[in-house]
Amino acid sequence: MSVEGPAFSCEPDPDHAGWHRWRLLDETRYNEAVLGPMLVRREGDDSARCRILPVRHLTNNGGNVHGGAVLGMIDVALFAGAFMVRGINAMGAATVDVSCQFIGPGNPDKPLDAVVQVLRETRRLGFLRGLVVQGEGADESLVASFTGTVRKPSAPR
Repeated sequence: MSVEGPAFSCEPDPDHAGWHRWRLLDETRYNEAVLGPMLVRREGDDSARCRILPVRHLTNNGGNVHGGAVLGMIDVALFAGAFMVRGINAMGAATVDVSCQFIGPGNPDKPLDAVVQVLRETRRLGFLRGLVVQGEGADESLVASFTGTVRKPSAPR
């Protein structure tokens, strides 16, 4: 799946086989300037995995990934995940709500993944849930769980 619009792109990433690079074309905006590069891939009929590589500026005084960075990643992952799973256009879409439960610390030296599942889609809304994790399989550690609702963009009049 590849798309390009006036403000963002989602194209296969040449450095990460099987992943797409989700990015805003204006690199001075939040996603790029704060979170940095985000990768996304579909994982089944209703889910996608979104990944960022945390860096020092996303840490708190305890040396872990800051909770605000985790929440910011979740917010962006709702749209990247909804796009990969259902093709929901992120341009003009908006977050209605997000609920997050922090479970464990995020290690700034490991990739941080938000595994997003689309639970239901209506004409105007998408209902999603997921987990923020690090590692895979037996080495996987939970960082947070979340639910969120996104409002899809209005049709042009």
